[in-house]
Amino acid sequence: MDKAGRIASSTVFRALGWPARTRLQVHEDHGFVLVRHDPGGVLSLNDAGYLCLLEPVRRWCDLHPGDRVLLAAEPDRQLLVIHPPAALDAMITQAHEVIGGDKA
Repeated sequence: MDKAGRIASSTVFRALGWPARTRLQVHEDHGFVLVRHDPGGVLSLNDAGYLCLLEPVRRWCDLHPGDRVLLAAEPDRQLLVIHPPAALDAMITQAHEVIGGDKA
C-alpha cells in the first residue's frame, strides 16, 4: 500500500473479474478489511486499476503508508480480504504457539 492508500494488484483484481471502475463496498471485520463488488458501493477501482483505501478505512485496521498487506481473493464469493500487518502478526503468533513445543 502506498502513501495515498492505493493498492495495486492486477492479478488479484483480474481473478475477481473486477475491471477499472468496478464499484466496491468496504468494511472491517475482526481486524481484516473486506471488499466486495457492489454496484452501489462508495469506492471503486480507479482508471489505472488501483484500489484506494480512504483514511477512515485505513484507521479501522491501523494501516500506515508503506505497510505491506496480504491480499486474498475469493472469486466465488466476489470477496477480497485485505490482511493488515497486525492481523498477520496475530495469525502467525497463534500458529507458532502450536508448533515446536517442548518435544525433543
